[in-house]
Amino acid sequence: MTGFDPATPNTARVYSRLLGGKDHFAPDRAEADVLLGIYPPLAEMVQENRAFLAEAVTWASGQGIGQFLDLGAGLPATPAVHQIAQEVRPSARVAYVDNDPVVLAHARALLAAPGVAAVTADLRDPAAVLADPDLRAVIDPAEPACVILGAVLHFLDVGTARDVTAGYARLVAPGSCLVISCASFDDETLAKRLAAEYTAGPFVNHTREDVVSFFAGLDLVGPGVTEAQTWRAWRPEPMLRRREGHVLAGVARARIRGLQRAPAQ
Repeated sequence: MTGFDPATPNTARVYSRLLGGKDHFAPDRAEADVLLGIYPPLAEMVQENRAFLAEAVTWASGQGIGQFLDLGAGLPATPAVHQIAQEVRPSARVAYVDNDPVVLAHARALLAAPGVAAVTADLRDPAAVLADPDLRAVIDPAEPACVILGAVLHFLDVGTARDVTAGYARLVAPGSCLVISCASFDDETLAKRLAAEYTAGPFVNHTREDVVSFFAGLDLVGPGVTEAQTWRAWRPEPMLRRREGHVLAGVARARIRGLQRAPAQ
């Protein structure tokens, strides 16, 4: 488990600062401000990421999925995943998974609700995550689930990210869906500069092709991998990019046995 160190920038707290949250310390604020000084649209990007996750969770709930795994959940933000899902399906169940003790403490204090759990686990080990007894208290792996990897895979190298997503795709029930978003930059020099200044953790600049590969063996929904700000399940056309920095996002479904393709909407 990650130790608590308020003197060192932390990924969840830096993200909270970029999102306009209140759960951060001076080193987190200083790092976020340096990043914003290099690339001001980062503030827009984190807002777009949250809006995409809400759109994807709403869509999955409308498809009849009633359980959600928010992997690398980070510090609570409003609306939280369970609030979005339960707006559509009041019986929806959610497991927030993280290995940061501060994230988990906040989740247990602020997100406590029936059918909601905060689980200590490392998202890089899909089998261990899905076998965790705290997770299984609210999630039934035999039933379709929505697995969310929101703004976390850019902390993993491309090979590890592929292994992680393939692990969840292999282990979840048919009809499940996978939700992914990643920060990405067209300008590699800009990406390297941001990565050098981002001391809270490693940053890997995945390409669109990389992100598409994270969905291997699954059926992409709607526009496939596209801009988070414009993703809609019913919008098939690609959207034009207007910045050097993007949040690339997509949703895919695990194939239902007996069908060649899972339904797109």
